[in-house]
Amino acid sequence: MSERVIRGRIDRAGALVSADAPLLRLQKRAGAGIGKPLALPHLARLVALAQRLQRDISRPLYTADDHSDIHALVRVLPDGDGASLEISDWRAGAMPMPQAATADPAPSPRGWTWECDQQLRMVALRGSDDAPPVPDDWEGRSLSELFELQPDEQGRFPVLRALASQSRFEGQRVRADGPAGRIAMVLAAGPIFDATGRFTGFRGEVEVEREVAASASGATAALADPAFGSLPLSDPQFGRRIDGALRGPLSRIIATAETIHGQFDGPIRADYARYAGDIAHAGRHLLGLVDDLADLQNIERPGFKAAADEIDLGDLARRAVGLLGMKAEEKTIRIDAPKVDDKMPATGEFRRVLQVLLNLLGNAIRYSPEESQIWIRVDREGDRAMLTVADQGQGLSGEQQAVVFEKFERLGRTDSGGSGLGLYIARRLARAMDGDLTVESAPGQGARFTLSLPARDEA
Repeated sequence: MSERVIRGRIDRAGALVSADAPLLRLQKRAGAGIGKPLALPHLARLVALAQRLQRDISRPLYTADDHSDIHALVRVLPDGDGASLEISDWRAGAMPMPQAATADPAPSPRGWTWECDQQLRMVALRGSDDAPPVPDDWEGRSLSELFELQPDEQGRFPVLRALASQSRFEGQRVRADGPAGRIAMVLAAGPIFDATGRFTGFRGEVEVEREVAASASGATAALADPAFGSLPLSDPQFGRRIDGALRGPLSRIIATAETIHGQFDGPIRADYARYAGDIAHAGRHLLGLVDDLADLQNIERPGFKAAADEIDLGDLARRAVGLLGMKAEEKTIRIDAPKVDDKMPATGEFRRVLQVLLNLLGNAIRYSPEESQIWIRVDREGDRAMLTVADQGQGLSGEQQAVVFEKFERLGRTDSGGSGLGLYIARRLARAMDGDLTVESAPGQGARFTLSLPARDEA
């Protein structure tokens, strides 16, 4: 691999304003020069995409001069005045077909090949001759916008697990719109790294499994499709598949509404921007309800049992504050969290305990007045590890405390702040971990929610 980096500069209009000799030579052989629009179509498209997304893009470059094929890795770095090019691993010579196929796989029959950046935004998509037509507006869209990602049998998404580990994945089932209805597909891809070893995205294939013809009744077609099968409502897989079917469309609605609300594609009327903000808020509320319903079905199935991880309640409290601190700052609420050396070893499932703490802290922020304070304390009582979240909100009466942990109970509130399932799920999770969740409160004196779990003695 060549260590030399070939550089170039593109202005806002797409003209090449400076270039090292190899790049300039290609520009001239394509019939242009300095100060002229970039004459290499493949490279010009990458530059335009990077400028539109305002994100770095790295991907292989294939082109040719009069005598040889050229294979390189190009990185486009957009800025306010245009974009910079960094081209590495420049190789000139006839490239054997097997190598080219390995670097950029050909579409399989009835399929597409695709490539995305490290933010899962599409930078390449092409189909075989007998594949469904490629969407016209794929450039720059996120993977979840272009496809509805479907969870596997364990409710997981292979592409997201691969993104976390920067590794290859297979078997990511997706759905997409086709000319005759919905299309079921399977994604597989490997990670892409630049010349410095930096992860830059994925490249792989999309194989069409089947095309689901549109029917007069969309609901009937959805439930009859093999993705749902004839599962009863009580089957956990039905809940996971419904969750996957709802999450994709809701995420796209939220992303689109937030784009409009933020006026990222240009200014719009202020009232339209507010409407889009309301749509995004409602979408997030519905997405939270999907999460709650999925959890509800999970914890109420026979034999549900949480894992017994070795955890530190002090550490989990600080993590929860880190995740919700911005929401507290928006209301000028101060959170007094456990210090770094405040440790409270306990036994419980890490992610489930964090879920409970996020619910307690989120409620405290939501129902506390501005410029108030929230305290989080850890303690131990005998064989119980305790964590308490206390706020300065309006508090709960005795009657409200008696029903606050019941399913769908919202204490008479009509706002869109929650589903009425959060505290019910939180206490069920606490009890599934051999613990409990309790409340102490009085009207006008705030509320104290205490999570107790089996304590663990440090070695």
